[in-house]
Order: sequence, then structure tokens, then C-alpha cells
Amino acid sequence: MKRINEIFNSLQGEGYNTGRAAVFVRFAGCNLRCPFCDTDFATGREMSDSDIVEAVSAYDARFVVLTGGEPTLQADAALTARLHEAGFEIAMESNGTRPAPDGIDWLTISPKQPFLGEAARPVVRRCNELKCLFDGRTPVTDFGIEADYYYLQPCDMGGGPADERNRRITEACIDYILSHPRWRLSLQTHKLTGIK
Repeated sequence: MKRINEIFNSLQGEGYNTGRAAVFVRFAGCNLRCPFCDTDFATGREMSDSDIVEAVSAYDARFVVLTGGEPTLQADAALTARLHEAGFEIAMESNGTRPAPDGIDWLTISPKQPFLGEAARPVVRRCNELKCLFDGRTPVTDFGIEADYYYLQPCDMGGGPADERNRRITEACIDYILSHPRWRLSLQTHKLTGIK
């Protein structure tokens, strides 16, 4: 059994797959407690792998995103095998402090070490997409992680996209990318458009 915060149908709002229809499986629980996290860790319902596959299959999208919380605490090769058997392509969004299970088709690592210290040091060394939060103060690093794509995402400090502090962080992020073109800009388009 796995503890699931929610399962919902939406568009991927960040990174390489922005705008793609996806079913999100948000796992409850995390091994980190980031001050800017938007996930409710107090709730969650127990679901079997069969229950999860049945719930995501109710939607048209064949792209499922395992997210959290921290999905590596619960997602395993048995779940990914069941999702593949049901015809899903599987993406995972992780903080990188634990290895991903077998069967992940697209792995996004978003390290939190700059904000939380050594306890959040990533152990994953290879991913499809490295997405680092940019707050304008913390030095940008790739943490020694090899990725197909490198993204910087302005850290939403609360107050929404129109907030003056968020606007300054976004401008500084763009300036950094202009001087360091290996990095690409990732905006949280789900927040900009008001979708879940």
C-alpha cells in the first residue's frame, strides 16, 4: 500500500514537458521539509498499485507524473511495471536524495541542498532534467549531476507571480541564464495560468 495525497489530471507546468497533458500522482510524505513547498503532508489515503493504476486510467492522458512529497519513498518497480502494462509513460519529480526505482522514463531532479544543507545532498548522479530553484542569493550549481537538460526555476517566495519580490527573482534568473546559456528558464506555468 502507498499513501497518496491526490491524483489529478492537468498540464505539466514546469521544465521540459511544460504544457503536456499529464496525470499527477502526488505521494504523501517527504524526507525534507522545504519552507516553500506547496504540498499538504498531513493528508493521504492508502492505495494499492491496482487502485493507483485504476485511478490514473480514468483520464485520457497516457503520461503520468509521480511527484510528492518525495515519490522515491514509496514508488517502486512493481508500480512502474503496472503503469507500463497499462500503457503509461512515467515521469518522476524527485529531490534526488534517494535513487529512483526501475522503470522511470523521465527523471527530473530538483535538489534542495542550497536551502536545507547537507541532509538534502543529492545522491542521484544522472537524470533527464535537472531543475534548480533560483532565489537570487544561493549560488547556482549542477551538484555534479549529469543531465540532458538544465533548468533554473525562479523560487516562488509567496504572493504569486505579480509579487515584486518574485518579479525581481525572475529577472535575476533571466540575467543569469543570459550569461550562462547551458541553463534554460522554467516557469511555473500552472501558477501563471491558474490551473492545478
